[in-house]
Amino acid sequence: MADIKYYDVILKPVITEKSMAGMGDKKYTFYVHTDANKSQIKEAVEKMFDGAKVQSVNTINLDGKNRRRGVVTGKTAKKKKAIVQLTEDSKEIEIFQGL
Repeated sequence: MADIKYYDVILKPVITEKSMAGMGDKKYTFYVHTDANKSQIKEAVEKMFDGAKVQSVNTINLDGKNRRRGVVTGKTAKKKKAIVQLTEDSKEIEIFQGL
């Protein structure tokens, strides 16, 4: 397993209707590194966003989709998604403000 630093764990936030609805309950969704585990994701969120205290982390492995271009077939890259639940006394994450 590769040595993953906390700034390499979170790739980008997931902006969908369902993830936006979860932000009212302090649930935030991110695409994360495929080799990252739950404790690494928790550490990365707490270090990258000031005042964020993580209560729990749920992860989902997403397989690549089948794609076809003419005769050639292949798959897109695998992804991993993490749903991070913050504690009640935690500050909200600023990147989602104003969306």
